[in-house]
Amino acid sequence: MTYDHLGRTGLEVSKLGLGTMNFGWVTDASTSLDLLDRAVEEGINFVDTADAYGGPQSPDMEQGYGLSEEIIGRWLAQGGGRRDRIVLATKLYQPMGTGPNDRHLSAYKIRKAAEDSLQRLGTDHIDLYQMNHVDRSTPWDEIWQAMEQLVREGKVTYVGSSNFAGWHVATAQQEADKRHFLGLVSEQSLYNLTARTVELELIPALRHYGIGLIPWSPLGGGLLGGALRKADSGRRSSPDFLAAVERHRSQLERYEALCADLGERPADVALAWLLHNPAVATTIVGPRTPEQLHQTLRAPHLNLSAETLRELDEIWPGPGGEAPEAYAW
Repeated sequence: MTYDHLGRTGLEVSKLGLGTMNFGWVTDASTSLDLLDRAVEEGINFVDTADAYGGPQSPDMEQGYGLSEEIIGRWLAQGGGRRDRIVLATKLYQPMGTGPNDRHLSAYKIRKAAEDSLQRLGTDHIDLYQMNHVDRSTPWDEIWQAMEQLVREGKVTYVGSSNFAGWHVATAQQEADKRHFLGLVSEQSLYNLTARTVELELIPALRHYGIGLIPWSPLGGGLLGGALRKADSGRRSSPDFLAAVERHRSQLERYEALCADLGERPADVALAWLLHNPAVATTIVGPRTPEQLHQTLRAPHLNLSAETLRELDEIWPGPGGEAPEAYAW
């Protein structure tokens, strides 16, 4: 496994991070524990979860809420130095109930959400506490004051964001600077060969402020993982997936042919393309089995040539570069 700094911090994280959204829902508890063991054995030290993971993320369907964190807590409780071998990241924002203060980023919610996550995880600190969405109704003074308190108490070490726009990142960081607070160290966003909008303004903002990018859905919901073969074999038969395959069929044919010429799995090429970008600190993979996890380990060591990168840009064109040059002079 290879490692990189998380943004401008001294913290090093594995280039592949274990995403645990499926824990307790798609992947049963026993397999989830095995996945955690295998990840650490393979050198993965970044484990990403959220308070709402473990079931349908809906305020009216509370069953499963917190289950992913609870499973990680069970794994940590086995001891053997497990806690010190991982960088533990979780998130808040999603509704954890139907009450008016069970969601978003008020100081009230931040305090309660952190305490609840710590209890489920069975630990005394969260290494990276991520805001899962921007809260347009709560002032940054309130948000940062609450986060600062958690840092002072030793319950949180670093703060990150997720699903922020470039100007949200800039605003958050400017307000943190006024308070002489470290502010954001990471941003977790949708980014893959099929979804490159973040190249316009978000990535330039992250680079300016020294904030590490953590892509989620790096395989585009499975499209970049050998979708034509999976669709033809019936392994991914949902109507939405099949419709996406048909919508992108010509691109997928070129992409999978390129991967075949390289002698590499499409999933590995997609991950390697992300990891070649210096803005990317780590990328989230969400395997359902230890075997699937093992298959991803080639990607951090796969070097794509300049010619291959150009071909990928032709197949999956981005937004034209960074703003404003992407759409103006």
